[in-house]
Amino acid sequence: MAGKVFELEQVLVYRREMEKLRKQEFATAKQGLEQANIELDREELLLGHLTLEFQRCQQEIGCIDDLRMYSDFFARKKDEIKQHKGRVECLDQIMNEKRSDLMEASRGKKVLESLKEKKAAEFKQEMATKERNFLDEISIQKKG
Repeated sequence: MAGKVFELEQVLVYRREMEKLRKQEFATAKQGLEQANIELDREELLLGHLTLEFQRCQQEIGCIDDLRMYSDFFARKKDEIKQHKGRVECLDQIMNEKRSDLMEASRGKKVLESLKEKKAAEFKQEMATKERNFLDEISIQKKG
């Protein structure tokens, strides 16, 4: 006995594909955020090491121009780190949006899957009732 075809099967297939696409987008966004966080940590660690090195050799610096160069370098590095933090925040926001899109796609797919399961159960119940009625009719005809 062939099962009844789900009327919204094409929509369900589309929703599954959309969920798959959203998962890929979310994974890409998450990977980008993780990479940006690693780069930010590396930059902050480098700045910390350079600060310690500067403190050690500060007594050896003889002219004001060298001191000014160090100062400009640290100011530039701090600006770069500040920009990097802004980029990380932006990537975090994008990742959260992608997560929200993924959750919405998953919900849509689950609704259709549960509807499909419900329709399949109804069809199975209907077929069982018809079969029972048919068997009852055969037994009545044999007795009569």
